[in-house]
Amino acid sequence: MMMVLSVITLVTFTACAENEEQANQDVPDEQNESNFEAENNNEPEEALNEENTTGNEAANNNEAENNAVNEAEENEEEAEESASETNEAADENEETNEETNETNSAENDSESGNNNPSENDNNNTEESEEFTELEELAVHFIDVGQADATLFKYSYEGERYKVLFDTGNWNRNDVANYLNDQGISSIDIMIGSHPHADHIGQMDTIINEFDVSEVWMSGDTTTSQTFQRVMDAIEESDADYYEPRTGDIFDVGPLEITIINPDSLTGDVHEGSISAVFKYGETSFILTGDAEEQTEQAMVDRGFDLDSDVLQVGHHGSSTSTIQPFLDAVAPDIAIISAGENNQYGHPHDEVVERILTADVDLYGTYVHGTIIVESDGESLNVLTKEDGTVTPPSTGQTAPSDSANDSETNAENETTETEEESSEPTDGACIDINSASQSELEEIIHIGPARAEELIDLRPFGSLDDLTRVSGIAEGRLTDIKDEGKACAR
Repeated sequence: MMMVLSVITLVTFTACAENEEQANQDVPDEQNESNFEAENNNEPEEALNEENTTGNEAANNNEAENNAVNEAEENEEEAEESASETNEAADENEETNEETNETNSAENDSESGNNNPSENDNNNTEESEEFTELEELAVHFIDVGQADATLFKYSYEGERYKVLFDTGNWNRNDVANYLNDQGISSIDIMIGSHPHADHIGQMDTIINEFDVSEVWMSGDTTTSQTFQRVMDAIEESDADYYEPRTGDIFDVGPLEITIINPDSLTGDVHEGSISAVFKYGETSFILTGDAEEQTEQAMVDRGFDLDSDVLQVGHHGSSTSTIQPFLDAVAPDIAIISAGENNQYGHPHDEVVERILTADVDLYGTYVHGTIIVESDGESLNVLTKEDGTVTPPSTGQTAPSDSANDSETNAENETTETEEESSEPTDGACIDINSASQSELEEIIHIGPARAEELIDLRPFGSLDDLTRVSGIAEGRLTDIKDEGKACAR
């Protein structure tokens, strides 16, 4: 607005000056006065010019200030744009780094074969730590002659654990002596696979001489003096008592015990044998007592993962056990037979030894190697033996040599001869006459439980032991065991 007013003023004064000059030409006398007035008129014009100049300078100053403000705002906007570009560049760099990290992680996972890096890495770390924490497990397959006794011995987080599976024969004290030699004063769990005297023989002695926390039994019973002594010792002790069943799983420190038999009791003590998988880290052992072919097949049919590194061969290597489907399911690297040297039963039987060797399994026997110790660190195994030797079939198509003239294969008809007891102590050297014995006496015979004893009494008389195949569940295999035992006779 100031600049517009100044232009109008200049135009007005210019027009007045031209009129005055024309008038002076017409009236000469008044020239000096007119010139004086003109000079006086020029002073306001110069003042106005100065005012206009000042206004222009002020306007210019305002314009400069506005320009400075605009420039400052522009600089601020440029700074903000620059900062925004910097942030975008940083974000792009961060995304690039993340993509690079993901790529590197994917490459690492690809090399290691992991599909889920964080989860698998954590799992691998945990598994690695677990293995490094596991101390050595030593499994002692004790040389106890024609019997069974296996000791699991290990430590974890400063605590020592001992689990004993079967306790040797009734007429010896070698298991108790072995525990003392090992410096053992307590047993966490003592397991009697079934109530025959060559498996629970020294259980009462161990209960009385050692601190036993817990005892497991199958629940089957016999009338033998050995069984009665064991049950009395359990009742008089502070030990807990338990009868495990198929599907039970127990964690004893780092040792996991899975029960795979019995599912229920039938009265046949061999069918009721406690059988279990003992898992330590990534290594495993399977023990089945005297479980026979029908029980082994039942264990396969139940769908358990039987795959194990070490198999203790069932029933001392008898032909009644270690059927091919069961051996295939277990697929052991190592098999161990617990039997007495030159025992009267011919254990292990040739076909069992050949079956195991054909499966390319490393075979050991206490009757050859003495006590056998298998060490595990949770990942690998190491076998130690007291004696060197190789288990091979003793003959081809014949029974192993026996130190007894009453071997069942060479003298099958001599049922009355006294033999080494397998399930109970003999009574006055007399046989159990299947035609006259009471039910409780009949139950002392191998494979004869309460149900079969009742059926046997109903089917009397029997012309010979061979007629026992008339009893349900007794076929050639069990008949051979009955003859081998030497207790039964038919008069």
